Amino acid sequence: MNYTDQELKVLIDTIVSAVKDGEKNEGEIPVGISNRHIHLTREHVDILFGKGYRLTKLKDLSQPGQYACKEQLTLVGPSMRAIEGVRVLGPERKQSQVEISRTDSFTLKVKPPVRESGDIKGSAPVTIIGPKGIVTLNEGCIIANRHIHMSEEEGKRFGVRDGEYVDVELNGERRSLFYDVQIRVHKDFRLEMHIDTDDANAAGVGNGFQAKLLKRK
Repeated sequence: MNYTDQELKVLIDTIVSAVKDGEKNEGEIPVGISNRHIHLTREHVDILFGKGYRLTKLKDLSQPGQYACKEQLTLVGPSMRAIEGVRVLGPERKQSQVEISRTDSFTLKVKPPVRESGDIKGSAPVTIIGPKGIVTLNEGCIIANRHIHMSEEEGKRFGVRDGEYVDVELNGERRSLFYDVQIRVHKDFRLEMHIDTDDANAAGVGNGFQAKLLKRK
């Protein structure tokens, strides 16, 4: 096919633009802001809401099978100051777990460790108050570590493995570099970096902001 000089110029510009866009998007990951929330066992659902109660799905979350529930509960720590309206997330789990921010810990006067979700051994105690009962967790309150969900294919594309730690750059209102961000790879995961409200506010970013993965050498 023969092109005029003008058509050829447009074609070249389009190709160059596409290449630049690809370079720009390389290593970029959407950000999801995780607010304080609660995961519950079947036993604790029964205590807090009544025997046989079923959690009500409000909306699906970004990760397949995870969802926000209509139900909200109250947290109380040693300070006896309450944090109300804490969302329950489903589905039910084998261990109940409360995830809060460092700022929340000052209100509750608890000292939660920074942990991967599910790693609650030796973590902080907290009391959960529901409409039908009260549950006191001797351990189970954590601050979730910064992490990135990705599928197996995405893990290969980014050149990272499950459990690996990377650095991530956020060019928000306050340019920030986050160290020791955990990679979590699973065939059912969808690409998204999870940070809490403290980190999001510090960096000046919101949901859907693009983070740049910096692979360690």
